[in-house]
Amino acid sequence: MFKSIMQWLAFIGLAFFITACSQEAPTKPMVVVEGATMGTYYRVKVVTEAITDVASFQAELDKRLELVNDQMSTYRPQSELSLFNQAQQSHTVSPDTIKVVQQGIELAQLTQGALDITLGPLVNLWGFGPDAKPKQMPTAEQIAARKAITGVEHLTIDGLTLHKAIPELYVDLSSIAKGYGVDVLADYIESMGEHNYLVDIGGELKMKGHNDKDLAWRIAVEKPVTTERAIQQVITPGDNAVATSGDYRNYYEENGERFSHMINPSTGMPIKHKLVSVTVIDKSSMISDGLATALMVMGPEQGFAFATEQQLAVYMIEKTASGFTPRYTEQFKPYLLTEAK
Repeated sequence: MFKSIMQWLAFIGLAFFITACSQEAPTKPMVVVEGATMGTYYRVKVVTEAITDVASFQAELDKRLELVNDQMSTYRPQSELSLFNQAQQSHTVSPDTIKVVQQGIELAQLTQGALDITLGPLVNLWGFGPDAKPKQMPTAEQIAARKAITGVEHLTIDGLTLHKAIPELYVDLSSIAKGYGVDVLADYIESMGEHNYLVDIGGELKMKGHNDKDLAWRIAVEKPVTTERAIQQVITPGDNAVATSGDYRNYYEENGERFSHMINPSTGMPIKHKLVSVTVIDKSSMISDGLATALMVMGPEQGFAFATEQQLAVYMIEKTASGFTPRYTEQFKPYLLTEAK
């Protein structure tokens, strides 16, 4: 029988805003709103005097997040994405859903399948999706059967219509939809003329400008341990998005063997390598979200080589005999907070 290892910490992000990074007192007013969305929390901070009706501001944020869920949630049976998954061949959706699906296809092609938005049947088989937890490890035959109904090559877009080449194709945007939600809220805040903010949905972050102490926003990359929140590295991402993916909180154990929730599309099996955390900085939260997942699937060597080749700002933590060893690309180096800063 599988033993599920899912700490309460699994519901909070692997990178987080540092609330007490300075002893200096705030110099500017800041609006803070918090709520729930996509099975996790959201938190928005805007340094401003212009937002006087906080309740109305939060209502606008909630409206936009609800729309994303109604479009792309696999847990809502009447969402656009669920209706497509239930369809035999095609379903017409909104431009927003098309945008995210198109980005998923492009990331799948860029990463040579390491990110696969059609992986849902395999994720569910291993008990990390809407399906019930498995009572025993999936067989090779079960894995092969699920692999046969996955692959973005079976998914096409024609205008606002999604098409599937096989009826069983199931699209799951969870690897990029949360990042997309961050981008949606950031765009709305920008449209209000605000340029000093931080948006956080379950640890997927996007920020711009300065905090209420007139300092650059500081973000902590978490140390990959399950028992407590500890800081591995502090970064100052500037006007960018930050996404961190890891496999050290949500997993199973069976006879002492560990089964990660990160599934390798090429094998249909949970990843087995020693890479435990990947942080990506990009202008788009949706892209950084997807790339962090893809790099986790690739593993330490292939992932770092890919990040270097693509000139991505990436920070990796690998489990070694001596503990946890970080390494990062040249593009990530400017964001590291050092004593000199």
